[in-house]
Amino acid sequence: MITQAAVRRIRERVTALLEDHGIKEPPVPVDTIAEHLGLEIRFAPLAGDLYGALIRNNHEMYIGVNSLNHANRRRFTIAHELGHFVLHKGIKVHIDKDFRVNWRNDDSSQAVSDEEMEANRFAAELLMPIQFLTRDIEKLKGVGQETVVLLARKYRVSRQAMKIRLGNFGYILPE
Repeated sequence: MITQAAVRRIRERVTALLEDHGIKEPPVPVDTIAEHLGLEIRFAPLAGDLYGALIRNNHEMYIGVNSLNHANRRRFTIAHELGHFVLHKGIKVHIDKDFRVNWRNDDSSQAVSDEEMEANRFAAELLMPIQFLTRDIEKLKGVGQETVVLLARKYRVSRQAMKIRLGNFGYILPE
């Protein structure tokens, strides 16, 4: 379970990133943010349920993203890995040399660890900032299924991600 203190810390970090990069409207350019933080984004077809990874070693840092995934999934993966970069050290792995990695796969989506829950929350906060959503919902005069579709398109996220995010704010959507 993610604590309220962790939610506040994540929201503060996201707000600072948005302000530092002058981002005031969706969709949030997660690839540009990553590059400004010194992270290259590398796309490649990845096997199985692997969505991406954050790789950090002494010589390079990059986000690997599964090129086979839908564009919205790739954006979420980049935002999730940015969350790990900003919030967590990563797991030390030794193959031919030591480096730190945070994997994003089906287990990450289920958020079975605190770090994965925090990275998922960071991604949601970054892709769908509360201040942007509040403003857009006020303009749309309410929330319904059509609103979810419009907002998901505008923010370049999946409908499911938008439903979850709106649910986190207490909006009950009709089936």
